[in-house]
Amino acid sequence: MSNDAIPDTRQTLVANGATYHYYSLPKAAEALGDIDRLPMTLKILLENQLRFADDESVSREDLQALVDWQREGRSDREIGYRPARVLMQDFTGVPGVVDLASMRAAVEALGEDPARINPLSPVDLVIDHSVMVDKFGNPTAFKDNVAIEMERNRERYEFLRWGQDAFDNFRVVPPGTGICHQVNLEYLGRTVWSKEEDGKTLAYPDTLVGTDSHTTMINGLGVLGWGVGGIEAEAAMLGQPVSMLIPEVVGFKLTGKLREGITATDLVLTVTQMLRSRGVVGKFVEFYGDGLADLPLADRATIANMAPEYGATCGFFPVDEETLNYLRLTGRDADVVSLVEHYCKVQGLWREPGHEPIFSDTLHLDMTDVEASLAGPKRPQDRVALKDMKTTFEQLIEGDRAAPPASEEKGRLFSEGGQTAVGVHDSYERHDSQNIELNGESLKLNPGAVVIAAITSCTNTSNPSVMMAAGLLARNALARGLKTKPWVKTSLAPGSKVVTEYLEAGGVSDDLDALGFNLVGYGCTTCIGNSGPLLPPIEKAIEDGDLTVASVLSGNRNFEGRIHPLVKTNWLASPPLVVAYALAGNVQLDLTTEPLGEDKDGNPVYLKDIWPSQGDIASAVEKVKTEMFRSEYAEVFDGDATWQALQVPQSKVYQWSPDSTYIQHPPFFEGMGREPEPIEDVSDANILAILGDSVTTDHISPAGSIKPSSPAGRYLQERGIKPVDFNSYGSRRGNHEVMMRGTFANVRIRNEMLDGVIGGETRHVPSGEQMAIYDAAMTYQEEATPLIVVAGKEYGTGSSRDWAAKGTRLLGVRAVIAESYERIHRSNLIGMGVVPLQFPEGENRKTLGLTGDETISIEGLADLTPGGKVKVTVKSDKGEKALDALCRIDTANELAYYQHGGILHYVLRKMIGAV
Repeated sequence: MSNDAIPDTRQTLVANGATYHYYSLPKAAEALGDIDRLPMTLKILLENQLRFADDESVSREDLQALVDWQREGRSDREIGYRPARVLMQDFTGVPGVVDLASMRAAVEALGEDPARINPLSPVDLVIDHSVMVDKFGNPTAFKDNVAIEMERNRERYEFLRWGQDAFDNFRVVPPGTGICHQVNLEYLGRTVWSKEEDGKTLAYPDTLVGTDSHTTMINGLGVLGWGVGGIEAEAAMLGQPVSMLIPEVVGFKLTGKLREGITATDLVLTVTQMLRSRGVVGKFVEFYGDGLADLPLADRATIANMAPEYGATCGFFPVDEETLNYLRLTGRDADVVSLVEHYCKVQGLWREPGHEPIFSDTLHLDMTDVEASLAGPKRPQDRVALKDMKTTFEQLIEGDRAAPPASEEKGRLFSEGGQTAVGVHDSYERHDSQNIELNGESLKLNPGAVVIAAITSCTNTSNPSVMMAAGLLARNALARGLKTKPWVKTSLAPGSKVVTEYLEAGGVSDDLDALGFNLVGYGCTTCIGNSGPLLPPIEKAIEDGDLTVASVLSGNRNFEGRIHPLVKTNWLASPPLVVAYALAGNVQLDLTTEPLGEDKDGNPVYLKDIWPSQGDIASAVEKVKTEMFRSEYAEVFDGDATWQALQVPQSKVYQWSPDSTYIQHPPFFEGMGREPEPIEDVSDANILAILGDSVTTDHISPAGSIKPSSPAGRYLQERGIKPVDFNSYGSRRGNHEVMMRGTFANVRIRNEMLDGVIGGETRHVPSGEQMAIYDAAMTYQEEATPLIVVAGKEYGTGSSRDWAAKGTRLLGVRAVIAESYERIHRSNLIGMGVVPLQFPEGENRKTLGLTGDETISIEGLADLTPGGKVKVTVKSDKGEKALDALCRIDTANELAYYQHGGILHYVLRKMIGAV
């Protein structure tokens, strides 16, 4: 065998009496070099390359680059990664299926068989993002919310049922079942995948990409997976490799144990703060160290879940005995458990005590040092110790004007969604309390009032220890005579039905119900902004008094404007702390020294008085049994009678309804030919918006509620939809008309073209008129004027929202020029044919003095090379300046996608043989 030949590494193993074929990593090491200290994540990528090595899409050099990575802990090599499967949720999944349906229509228009468009990899879509907390605090809340959800989303659900029947390799988990990441952890994930191929059973690592950034939760189970944009996921399920540079891998060493009273949530908020501070954007994080031996898998999943919050592509935990224990607990077949153990051990993917791989960089945390914490008011990495919450909030509403906004500690606390801090203090000023009437009682709503307390999100509801802790704390609180404050909207939304079973088995369901934490649904709810309305007197008081109030939730995101448009400060916390703050009713308290309330005799009751012991929590967790998982997941794809009764048209090509306000035929493939059009340079483009640092995809993409006065609200009302029936932007992602109108329409976005204006407004430069960004974009389109968006650092932080890119393209934006990008959004822009450019070092919107009156031209787009430069000319009445901007099309595959007008155009042409 020559040195250039791809090594033959095929081997067999026997597990539980069955024979499996696999591609051996130890065998590959014989030809490529020692890989014993290669990080586990890169071993998984190496196996993936071995399995698909063909001297074309994967070469010997690709294999060697992964092995040679150990020399410097980094590599400039691009590889094509093919995950085993794809995971979707309904907000991102519906537009994905819309795109597949549109591709079928486009293929039919080109005279080809539309049935050629099918997922080639298994796809699971879990409907979890649609249920809203309309009803709460009563025994019928769950039933009522599900009924409302089904009525609101009937068109979308009928469409998904059509897709389930029309496409191969596509399954749907119906509404009212669970959150995609928790269902993935508890049921779908296998750690080691297997399939029949050429009469043999092939075994390989379970890997995936998902259309939600928190796909990383599955990393806790030793499954390599991360979030991508919907368009990138669609390409993956259509057989395209995920193009990526071999990443840097940061090792995070865990030692010690958590102290009494400290939760997995406290641990993950500490880890998030440490990693975000270190800077791991675009990198893999891999956890190691002997502390893992005592870290339950549910705790690992909690940490892995929040990889997007610390900025990493993934947060991976290697396979060990705890992995097997969890697989057994959750009812996986004995064959699966046996295969995982045998495969991982023979492949060197099993965690051994004391093993320390080579990493690009390392961090260390002694878990003994972790303290009770929350994070907020608007970023998950801004951890605040529980003992400091009172002073933190007081500094917030007083403006803490003694500390400059740019300082390391205070500056990030007061940054507006990560953007410029100028004028932000005013939005948190202290205002007087407001008098309210609730249930015939006269009360005061004070600054810092907790108006939302939500046990929500897969991040924590997948973890029995923190869920049982919340229930036990509720029991102890009731025993001392404490009650939830009347202005608090309480909710319990677990990520799977198993949680309900074990809370009942632990005897704490009634206690949670008694404090208002009744089941409201199985879905993301408050964590994604589906918190529903507050009581009218509460909303009126907040608006009348411009009160700075709070939500406390066990979620993973708290960006401003996300949880509820009237709630300015949002705090991430463990489920038991969510209950505690519902009892306290205000975040302007030090719960470590001040009482939550008084008992029946008027004696103060402190948090420490009702906090459950580790022993009590452990005893409760023992009530979680394997049979609970087996029974709840036995019919996971069936759905209830309402789901089963949905009318589903039988056709290969979807029959679009012009009257639908949920599902519309998008224009992405209009006029598409078999060959791509040549790329033209951009001449004299106007600037649509100038944005600051860390603009999130929540700022860019339509999300949350739809304002009646917004372009999207006007569109819906023109079609006879009343505001009460608007539903959310997320639920209408299958309608491009709604979504493009909501792009850049976030209530907290700041366009620096306008002074002192918050919200999705801009200035139409030729007329000087201020208007909604959508209205300006349509005016520019009528004038045949191309558009540019200018931004600061970390553009596109946050969730993998494909509409942040789709909407940008439909508004007529040809390019974004930013100081830096977060991974997913940069990729999505390219996937929609928008070129991401990066300012040269030392230049940015401020050094150029951009006001928005300038015109911008871009030359060299027809001759792009990955990582090359293009000439950007900025013209104003003061003259012009030329810049050599870096093109952030980083790989050859990305360039091909851009040249074809987008990734789906490229895939479609490839599937019909035009590429």
